[in-house]
Amino acid sequence: MRLEMTVLVWSCLLALVHIFGAAQVKTRQYGTKWNMGARDEELPPPAPIVGRMSRAQANFFETFPLAIIAVVALSITGTQTFWTQLGALLWLGGRIVYLPLYAAGVPVLRTIVFLASLAGILMMLWPSLALGIGANTILG
Repeated sequence: MRLEMTVLVWSCLLALVHIFGAAQVKTRQYGTKWNMGARDEELPPPAPIVGRMSRAQANFFETFPLAIIAVVALSITGTQTFWTQLGALLWLGGRIVYLPLYAAGVPVLRTIVFLASLAGILMMLWPSLALGIGANTILG
């Protein structure tokens, strides 16, 4: 299995960490009865960690589909390179580091790490985009 696909598989585990991490801090605040119930009742405002974990989870799931598409495109086109492997590792590494930074409320460094992970996605997309630029298109 190519490295980019391996990164994608590991990122599925990271997705579970996001899901259960956010659920755990919410359950810690609202209780097990709330977690196991219908969750219809009005709740007090979330504690800062609950909000941060929920936002980190949402942010992960905004970029995860992009990483999936990038890896699938690499697999279909067979354009994996050292740079796409580095991009995949940069994306996953950035996403791993991003979660505790966001949970801790670290502002600027968190954004820099997010941008590094975004650069990783672009590194994976570039070969497929370059192929498309050189291909015959409807407009060309």
